[in-house]
Amino acid sequence: MSDPFDLNEFHWLLAIVQSIDVGVVVLDRDCRIQVWNTFMENRSARLPSEVHQQSLFSLFPEIDEMWFRHKVQNVLTLGTPAFTIWEQRPYLMRFKNYQPITGQEEFMFQNTTLLPLQGINGRTEHSCLIIYDVTSVAVNKHQLQTANLQLQQLSRTDRLTGLHNRGYWEECLAHEFARHRRYHSMAALVMFDIDHFKSINDTYGHQAGDKVIQAVAEVMREQVRDTDYAGRYGGEEFVILLPDVDSSAAGLLAERLRLGIESLQVSYEGQKISFTISLGVADLSHPTEQHQQLIERADQAMYVSKENGRNQINFYTGEVLEGK
Repeated sequence: MSDPFDLNEFHWLLAIVQSIDVGVVVLDRDCRIQVWNTFMENRSARLPSEVHQQSLFSLFPEIDEMWFRHKVQNVLTLGTPAFTIWEQRPYLMRFKNYQPITGQEEFMFQNTTLLPLQGINGRTEHSCLIIYDVTSVAVNKHQLQTANLQLQQLSRTDRLTGLHNRGYWEECLAHEFARHRRYHSMAALVMFDIDHFKSINDTYGHQAGDKVIQAVAEVMREQVRDTDYAGRYGGEEFVILLPDVDSSAAGLLAERLRLGIESLQVSYEGQKISFTISLGVADLSHPTEQHQQLIERADQAMYVSKENGRNQINFYTGEVLEGK
């Protein structure tokens, strides 16, 4: 014989349901509302008497009805709970966010649980929807992700120019080299440095030299494609990695850079500073065992440009270096 029904216990359970800081909604098989606790009343600004026997979807049209009905049907049929988390679906019902600490968010992020409810007759005709406010968790995770992205960006960026630093663009070169080995793709590297840069520093000062370096970086940003990697090698030396490009096409970019910088004048304390660059170009058309060889070949071509009088481009061609 079962224990007698205790009205006090039922009263306590109702008091708990009304006071807990989660949303509790009991739905029948047709998703009509049977129970609506205080949490739901406060967040929705709707009284229990207003929502009783109302369709959940008529009150909250933002809910994907087909998806939710399917979820409820599975819960009732299988007799097992179902869950959603905010990373998959930020909210079920679009409630405003009133938390003072996370007030910058427009809506409440939610996790939800759907439970089957078995009646005293042993049949499962109702489900219980539980809604958890996880806005603070979501905001903290978003802030952490943003901070990590900013740190990652800083770790990849040269502080003076805003270009990729050597560590990052060399990682990109290693990736392109691996892609070349696997798919026979092409990539080219343009390397250049500022002619007589020591003389600029000696004549105008190191701050003027920094302005010259920054001006060169700006010209690079204007010329490269979104898929290219413009970086600083170190000091007054720069590189541009061009995926899916050979030396011939890279040479066109190199010439635009050369002409753009040749015509550039950097203003510093009332003085105009003009300068040129010497460039070397290499690609992966020659047998290559490791990505560092492409750097060495572009560097060799650049050295020939400097030896031949500067302000020019040279190409690595295996045994022979060709000037332009």
